[in-house]
Amino acid sequence: MAVIEAPPYEVQRPGRGGRRSFLGTPFDLLTPAMVLDLVANNHSGMAFRYVVTPNVDHVVRLQGNAQIRGYYQQAWLSVCDSRPIAGLARLLFLRLPVVTGSDLTASIFNSVIRDGDLITLIASDETVVRDIRLRYPKVRFRAHLPPQGLWTNEEALRACVDFAARAEARFVFIAIGSPQAEKIAYELSRHPEARGIGFCVGASLEFLVGTKRRAPLWMQHLGLEWLHRLVTDPKRLWRRYVHAVLPLASLFYNEVTGRGQRLGPY
Repeated sequence: MAVIEAPPYEVQRPGRGGRRSFLGTPFDLLTPAMVLDLVANNHSGMAFRYVVTPNVDHVVRLQGNAQIRGYYQQAWLSVCDSRPIAGLARLLFLRLPVVTGSDLTASIFNSVIRDGDLITLIASDETVVRDIRLRYPKVRFRAHLPPQGLWTNEEALRACVDFAARAEARFVFIAIGSPQAEKIAYELSRHPEARGIGFCVGASLEFLVGTKRRAPLWMQHLGLEWLHRLVTDPKRLWRRYVHAVLPLASLFYNEVTGRGQRLGPY
């Protein structure tokens, strides 16, 4: 399942807002309300499409990696999940709406998903699947828990993609971390039988059921949610955050000096 450089299909993107490249990453200039409206009014029988929510970690990771970058370029929607990135964009007079995967997931479950809807969950934790089923007992869930090492396990990846494609669910929530989630979504978009909308949402399901706690609202509004996550899970996150600082600064410098991809139509 090697990823080819040329787009395997034409991505049908919404016309509102437009797509811009910032820090070498595609972003759709859509507000949370616009995204939710597009998701709610998308016909369930349409060919599969997916939403990615790049944050600082994602932006740094996809630089110099054409394979991962292709997953974001081919997404139906790519929205900013980082207030620090939005803050950097404002310094260059670009208004980049923040649409966090956690908020989007909660909004979809609370205002879009209806009783009886079929939803596919691709998760790494059986406890999260159990808790979601308990919280939304009138929603039909099909869940798949892929093994570790999915990135290099072609057989497991194919099994995951086939499972989601056969379900023909209204929505597919892929919550196993980046870039594995984006790889699954991309491969699903190439599957002729796949339907619905996929969301690469990281830990959003855990926040939804309360397994993990989000930062207080005041920290979210100040763009400090990353700090809250670091304090609550330092062993897992400190290396990721520290190693992202210099590459992010370099990307922004290139943006300012015109050495990166300039702001403009994507």
